[in-house]
Amino acid sequence: MTEKELTLLGFKQEKVEEYDTDESYYYVIDIVDGITFITPTNEEIKNNEWYVEFFDTNPSIRFTEFGEVQGLINQLTKAIVK
Repeated sequence: MTEKELTLLGFKQEKVEEYDTDESYYYVIDIVDGITFITPTNEEIKNNEWYVEFFDTNPSIRFTEFGEVQGLINQLTKAIVK
């Protein structure tokens, strides 16, 4: 997945606050409280191949394909009870 695809899905770029530079960042999207998708930092990415994981799960649950993430986000947002 690319950075452009992440932004198309609604992910927002966040700066890693531990560093004083703007060079280290990751992407995140909150679906609802308790369901967040997060990427590793740009420094951990190889060959511009980004992936998405559920935040704070053990074991990690990882998605690498744009269509999978798009479908999952659509299913989750469609199921939100308002």
